[in-house]
Order: sequence, then structure tokens, then C-alpha cells
Amino acid sequence: MRLLILWGTLSAVMLAYATLTCAQRTELSVGAAEGLASKEARQIGSACADSDSRAVDALPDAPRAQTQNKVYEPITGKERIKWILTTTFGFPDLAGGVITSAFGTAVNHPHEYGTHWDGFAKRYGIRLSGIATSNAMEAGLGAIWGEDPRYFREPERSFGARVGNTLRQTFEARRRDGEFAPAYARFVAITGSNFLSNTWRVDSEADTAHAILRTAEGFGGKLAGNVWREFWPSIRARSWHK
Repeated sequence: MRLLILWGTLSAVMLAYATLTCAQRTELSVGAAEGLASKEARQIGSACADSDSRAVDALPDAPRAQTQNKVYEPITGKERIKWILTTTFGFPDLAGGVITSAFGTAVNHPHEYGTHWDGFAKRYGIRLSGIATSNAMEAGLGAIWGEDPRYFREPERSFGARVGNTLRQTFEARRRDGEFAPAYARFVAITGSNFLSNTWRVDSEADTAHAILRTAEGFGGKLAGNVWREFWPSIRARSWHK
């Protein structure tokens, strides 16, 4: 069993290396294609800005518009690797593993692992290898068509809108143009990794039904992680300022 867990972890590391290579090649090709267009756009934008500035200066009492538009920066290859590491070994992700593994040990599921510390370690290791594989697959596949796996907070919006944002970004992700679209790489990664993990799981949970259940739990865990990333910084900031 330990050898199977190690194999799963090593597979995730190999996928992470492939992610970096794929992302760098993709960004180079896209950057070369977009370089000329962005240069011409900057030249046109600069000319328009100068023209607008002169028009506004001619009216001394005219108010100047203040814009606070957020500029989206596409994710880089190194940032994809960083995302894999932080979403695999970050505090909320590791803490979630402790909770689920402790619960599985308490109810002895799967029963092959037992109810002792050794069983807890096996459950924790199996979960960690599955998450690492899923994250590496998502970042690697997303690099092909420019899907950004990162979560983007909206702290200035209302509570309800922020809750909606956590739900939306469970199933959608940004593209290179900054627009949101269905997170196809995430769909493939969470589903595929859970079916793939059947190859190193014990017999009682290495079947299609359990893989589908783990897939649903994977999206539930993604939503829980989004909620943490959206609200915890605000809670921490308020607590520290009291």
C-alpha cells in the first residue's frame, strides 16, 4: 500500500514537471503572436489618450474621470507550479485532509485500513496523492488553452455576491483575455484523477460508484477552498485591527 501511495505521489510530481514545460511553450507561442498586436494597440491607445487629454485640458472646469479597472495578468508557467504546490500543501488543504482522514478512521472507512494511526496515515496519504494528481492535471491541461486555475477574490462586493463568486469559480475559470468560461481542465482533472486513483486504492472503494462519489466530493472541496480564500483574509484583517 505504501508503494502505491508513493507511486501516486511520484506521478503527481511528473505531471507537475510536464505542466511547467507545457506552460512555458504555450506562453512563448502565444506571447509571440500577441506581441505585435499589443504593440500596435499601445500605439493607438497612446494617440487616443493624448487626444483626449488635450480635449479635457481645454475645459478647465471639466471633471476628470477616475477609473479603477482591475487589470488581469495571465498566469505564467512558474505561477502554475506555485499554484500546484500551494493548493496541495497549503494550510486549508492539509487541514481538510486531517479532518476527512480522522472521520474515515473513526467510522473505519474503508475497512481495510483499520481504526488506528496507521489507518489514519494511509487515508491521509491516499487523499494527498489524489489531490496532487488532480491539481497537476488541471494546471497542465489548462496551460494548453489558457485556463487559469487560480481563485480571484472580490472583497469589495456584498456578502451575497462574494458567496456567488465562490460558487461560480468552482465551475468556471479565467482565460487569457481575463473572461470567465467553463473550467474544462478542472472537470477533466477532478473526474480523471478520481477514476485513476482506483488503480492504487483498496478493493472496497476501487470502483465506478466510489469514483463518482469522490468526484462530487472533489468539487465540494473546491467550493470549500474558495470560501476559505474569499473570506478568511477579511476575517483575519478585522481580527487583527481590533
